[in-house]
Amino acid sequence: MEENRSLVGQEEAQTEQVDYSQLDSMEDLLEQENVDIEFPRQGEIRKGVIVGLNGDEVLISIGTKSEGVLVSREWDRIPEEERATFVEGAEIPVFVVRPEDQNGNVVLSYLRAREEEDWTWVESLRDSGEIYEGAIAGYNKGGLLVPMRTLRGFVPASQVSVLRRSKATGDTPEERWSQMVGEPIQVVVVEVDRNRRRLILSERAALKETREVLKDRLLDDLEVGDIRTGRVTSLADFGAFVNIDGADGLVHISEISWERINHPKEMLKIGQEVEVKVISVDKERRRIGLSIRQLQEDPWVRKVKQLRVGQLVTGVVTHLTKFGAFARIEGDEDLEGLIHISELSENRIAHPKEVVQEGDELTLRIIKIDIDRRRIGLSVRKVDSAAYADLDWKMDLAGEVTELEQPKDTAPAEEEAPTEEASAEAPAEEVTAEETPAEEAPVVEEPIQEEEPPAEESTDEPAAEEPQPEGEEAAA
Repeated sequence: MEENRSLVGQEEAQTEQVDYSQLDSMEDLLEQENVDIEFPRQGEIRKGVIVGLNGDEVLISIGTKSEGVLVSREWDRIPEEERATFVEGAEIPVFVVRPEDQNGNVVLSYLRAREEEDWTWVESLRDSGEIYEGAIAGYNKGGLLVPMRTLRGFVPASQVSVLRRSKATGDTPEERWSQMVGEPIQVVVVEVDRNRRRLILSERAALKETREVLKDRLLDDLEVGDIRTGRVTSLADFGAFVNIDGADGLVHISEISWERINHPKEMLKIGQEVEVKVISVDKERRRIGLSIRQLQEDPWVRKVKQLRVGQLVTGVVTHLTKFGAFARIEGDEDLEGLIHISELSENRIAHPKEVVQEGDELTLRIIKIDIDRRRIGLSVRKVDSAAYADLDWKMDLAGEVTELEQPKDTAPAEEEAPTEEASAEAPAEEVTAEETPAEEAPVVEEPIQEEEPPAEESTDEPAAEEPQPEGEEAAA
């Protein structure tokens, strides 16, 4: 009996002497037994294989001892076209919601996995600045909503393009944005915040990037003189930007209209389609100069065609400068000419104010019409010049004949007008101070030589060329 007890004690002692330090961790033991198991962690995304479908229950193997199952009620939330791909053996991404539930199963989510992958995707778009092309799916009071896969991005009103905003009319968000739902849109990702589920997009930044690329291409194709159709994208104090073929060019305020305007909004509005002429292309500075007015008839030229060199007109002095006086020709407020200081008086004067004042009404003679530079030269000194006496007589005679010929069906006296007066009508329209018929040359040319002042007071064309302030030169 005692011997048996001693044998049992020896066996127990041998059991207690086992070296537990040689034992490895559970993972090592599993590896020794060739068991390939990676324990899942909450929040981890894995690739799973569908191993069973039972109604709305989906069994998925992710390499653990037991299969994982999709969270309850997720099956109905998965888009129908995606559910159609769920067959046994199909591989899908899954998000580990819980490593083990009360039944020992791993709880998984397909939609959360897709969403996490999409957050990673939009972060890459933000870092690269890549443009995303989508469609407007909705709106709220602050802007537009654009879906990006399973996520929904927000385009604030300040980041909507100027052209699209110009179409938004109304006082409520419904009136402003509802008509845009379904329209295509290009955006870039400007902010991503997973924790706050915040995804901010910008159409303005996307269009800027697009315009830069298109502008480079357009600069290579454009030539001065080209005529294009574009759309006004924005207005500034100095001009209007017009988009042609995806890139913006500038129409300076001076090139919008032949009339003087204070702001482009007087003639244009955002979104308006206009025809423009290319007047400059600067590839180094990447600038395109456009003009609207050069495609329109210059009203100044049309009006000045009714005038003749040597003609007498009435003018009102509008302002004085040290080199002369500007006068508005009676009958048209847009026609203004310069009376050079040398043409104001026969005597030498130091300043025009010595002989004229603003508001004075004068009889003037047109001595120069420069259509290219839009200038009219006027003279007080040559109003009574003998050099123009013959021209004045012929123009008066032509005027009388014109008056007689107007009512042709009335008085017989009009039909019996002297032939010599009628014959004088044709040359009267063509004769100018510079184009007098040869047989009358002594009458016109000799007095001009007598009345010409010394060289330093020359009344020829250079008189109007003296330096003058830029604003006043344009007014001339």
